[in-house]
Amino acid sequence: MPKALRLSDFCAMSDDIIPHSRPYISDTDIKAVTSALKSGQLSQGPRVKEFERKFEDFIGKKKAAAVNSGTSALHLALLALDIREKDEVIIPSFVCAAVLNSVNYAGATPVIVDIEPLNFNISTASARGAITRRTRAIIVPHMFGCPAELEELSGLGIPLIEDCAQAIGASFEGRIAGSFGLLSVFSFYATKVLTTGEGGMVLSDSEELISKIKDLRDYDNRDSYVLRYNYKMTDVQASLGISQLAFLKNFIAERREIASRYFEEFKDCDFSLPFCKEGREPIYYRFVVKTKSKASPYLEKLQQKKIMCQRPVYIPLHLYFNLSGFPNTMEAWERTISIPLYPSLREEEIERIIAVVKEIF
Repeated sequence: MPKALRLSDFCAMSDDIIPHSRPYISDTDIKAVTSALKSGQLSQGPRVKEFERKFEDFIGKKKAAAVNSGTSALHLALLALDIREKDEVIIPSFVCAAVLNSVNYAGATPVIVDIEPLNFNISTASARGAITRRTRAIIVPHMFGCPAELEELSGLGIPLIEDCAQAIGASFEGRIAGSFGLLSVFSFYATKVLTTGEGGMVLSDSEELISKIKDLRDYDNRDSYVLRYNYKMTDVQASLGISQLAFLKNFIAERREIASRYFEEFKDCDFSLPFCKEGREPIYYRFVVKTKSKASPYLEKLQQKKIMCQRPVYIPLHLYFNLSGFPNTMEAWERTISIPLYPSLREEEIERIIAVVKEIF
């Protein structure tokens, strides 16, 4: 891979703190963005189309629509399915609020369900129990880079929207994540698997669905009026995405190599290591361990050592509504810790993380 420009190249990092996440930006990325700026085409244009084509090829879907965020991608995916008021969309509790927001943006009713206890993905049994005559879709996030139970979920007979924000390049039974759902969505936020700064993508084999999304993402110069949005990706963002996509396999290899070291070094630590069933190829977007007691005291100790570990999900969605009956989600929230793992970690940082984690656990 090209040499990365790290945060420390631009400003002194405070007391050698190792952040929880950090993007990998290379000289090649900077040249790509500079070229876009010099071209004078800054808004949506030919580089967006090129990024869409290249991402279609990578995932193996027929059509793609680039947008300005993963949340916008989810919102437009729901609108493309004509999901509206009184329709229900099933989502897991142990996920970021963007998933909930997208359902609310569409005016639909979010139906929140529990997760699997080992890999933290949406529970098929919970999803099955939540299906009603109003259920129109299930959003399936592949949490922390490990694919969800796609065969079982597909068997429920409800359209799946795969949320691959954390799992670009992961695979399930030899097929890449994002190739199973009727629609699949991706996020290219600053610290995602690959970045455009802010950005997202929707993919499908349905030309009709992607045509709807492309119509809805841009409101200008239309002969008829329907509610449309300013959800376009810019050519500047797409140029960075194209550059990053060229090195995605390297990014994933780096993640897996660091994860392999963590598995070996942490095998005697007093926590449970990440779990992904046989037949899945995770990418380790997050290295999430489960402690035997509440995680909060451990997080404080790690931060005192300047290792910025975090809860992998800030607050489970069901807590916003004071809902009960989510035992696996609550256990995961109270007892999980995400340990820094990303391609721009330096060797000395990896060694520090390993030493501090082993000292504490």
